[in-house]
Amino acid sequence: MMQKKNRAFLKWAGGKYSLVEHINAKLPQANKLIEPFVGAGSVFLNTSFKNYLLNDINPDLINLYNLLKAQPEAVIHDTRQFFSSDCNQEARYYDLREEFNTTSDEYYRAILFIYLNRHGYNGLCRYSLGGKFNVPFGRYKKPYFPAAEMHYFAEKAQKATFTCLSFEKVFSRARKGNVIYCDPPYAPISKTAAFTSYCAPGFGMEAQSTLAALASATSYNRGIPVLISNHDLPAIRQLYSSAAFTELTVKRSISQKGNMRKPVAEILAYFAPNELPVKS
Repeated sequence: MMQKKNRAFLKWAGGKYSLVEHINAKLPQANKLIEPFVGAGSVFLNTSFKNYLLNDINPDLINLYNLLKAQPEAVIHDTRQFFSSDCNQEARYYDLREEFNTTSDEYYRAILFIYLNRHGYNGLCRYSLGGKFNVPFGRYKKPYFPAAEMHYFAEKAQKATFTCLSFEKVFSRARKGNVIYCDPPYAPISKTAAFTSYCAPGFGMEAQSTLAALASATSYNRGIPVLISNHDLPAIRQLYSSAAFTELTVKRSISQKGNMRKPVAEILAYFAPNELPVKS
């Protein structure tokens, strides 16, 4: 029986909450799950590995996770103050966004990151080329304060190490007995659908290609299985040609017009570890 699913405390574009059962079914047993692109952590929150290495290129995200892991009660208590009707005003949102962009206090930044995530438009996480968070006000009636989800994350985070590195460096930290799950920024379905400003620099086809080659080499040469999610596109199938595919259809809005929202074809690519004896 599937246990109760756990939601991430952050809203996240492309979050994997709806797909965790499919992902779980493809992840082999291992002593550690490594996620080079952890995002909001839905896979981490809904798997049961002994240890985790969770990485993201966004320093604000990793700073928040480390603080929540170390001092959950303080972070939850101090964030709650910003979930009031006073703070759910447009002018106040932009003032707090400006404070987030100018403060160097990591603890204050972590708290404001949660506030901005829940009060900003669509829960987007987007920065300008100058590194400033630039998501507009979301106009929600009463943003939800995710206290229970934060508690659960903090508790489970005791099994995790959080890092802010390139995905290549994270792959180099993997050892036999680990499994790697990658949820990179997806290849765009169309030229206008590219959403790669999540954290500079963008994740273009060159990065997609590097990741695919690394996954193939890691599984084949080092015996470490790798699972990757992406859009089901001919270019992606070509990059992942040495993997086994599982096709998924995901109900996700990739158009702002409601009547244009169509199910999107996604793929899970599994790079099985090479079982052949390695010549010494």
